[in-house]
Amino acid sequence: MMKYTWFIVVFVTCMIVEVQAQDFQGKAVYQSKTQVNFDFGNRNIPEDRKKEMMERMKRANEKTFVLNFNKTASIYEEEKKLEQPGERGGGRGPRFGALTGTDGDLYKNIKDQRYLVKNELLGKIFLIDDELQALDWKMESESKKIGNYMAFKATAVKTVKRPNMRAVFRRPGRGDEEKSEAEKEDEFIVKEVEIVAWYTPEIPINQGPGLYWGLPGLILAVNDDVTTIICSEITMNPSDKIEIKAPNKGKKVTQEEYDTIAQEKMKEMRENFRNRGGRGGGRPN
Repeated sequence: MMKYTWFIVVFVTCMIVEVQAQDFQGKAVYQSKTQVNFDFGNRNIPEDRKKEMMERMKRANEKTFVLNFNKTASIYEEEKKLEQPGERGGGRGPRFGALTGTDGDLYKNIKDQRYLVKNELLGKIFLIDDELQALDWKMESESKKIGNYMAFKATAVKTVKRPNMRAVFRRPGRGDEEKSEAEKEDEFIVKEVEIVAWYTPEIPINQGPGLYWGLPGLILAVNDDVTTIICSEITMNPSDKIEIKAPNKGKKVTQEEYDTIAQEKMKEMRENFRNRGGRGGGRPN
């Protein structure tokens, strides 16, 4: 099976060369779900209110994205949903993606190995411009059908940096004032996670959802420890062509600079929340 997989890799490499000589474009729709975990602690919140909050968090973390791609570049955008009656602006708080810089329009250029993200953080527009991270993909022997396409499994280990919303919205307790900065919870959590992806050689491009790329075929599904993304629809060479161009509005920063800004914003949020005595219920992580 491994010999067959490597044959596919060589075959797809040849196909990519052929595709790059053509006027080639495609559109893929992805469904993304992120697990919501939040510890309400000992807050005196009615059970029906907790249930309502968790439902709102769940809806805010179930999204539809559209990936428009050509032979060298792609644009990955969230499909906006109409707000449901009675949601009272649900999901407008500091979202997980906004704090990591992955919530906005994402442009990837495989040829230049760079990405740009136009992202809004608490009312200010930023333009993240940085180098694409190349994962050390391991080709696995497993395969399965995803829709009409045969997909092959690949895995990689990735270091992720995520906002620790529990640290921001934890209710102040006795002795917090005496704690040193080293003893307090960090605003971000850094850890290594396994990435599992499924790609199809039938669409021989090095693209995928989000910041994922680098496999010998379009990535149709990918998941880490909290988020699962699955392709639900593909249109090749659509009649309505989409111009794939990099975003250019916002304050230009690197990913590291954006992370520093987001960390400062999270510190401000933590102080504001604790100065209010932890009122206002729970928040998502």
